[in-house]
Amino acid sequence: MKNFEERLERLEKLGEDIRSPELPLDDALKAFEEGIKLARSLEKDLEKAENRIEILLNGTPAKPETENAELGLFDGGD
Repeated sequence: MKNFEERLERLEKLGEDIRSPELPLDDALKAFEEGIKLARSLEKDLEKAENRIEILLNGTPAKPETENAELGLFDGGD
């Protein structure tokens, strides 16, 4: 999918569209659904970035090892 910034811009556009009084209810619901999906994916990306920063600053993961392994940030203690 698109990068973080592009998805964030899309989410902002959806918010503007939803507030438009001319937007039919069905279209507003579709925009809302897309916005929720985008918001969740953006939140996951932010959590990953936060965890990477935590590792870089403190040398210890903020989340369980399995999640860090998925990010390629933890070698499992070799």
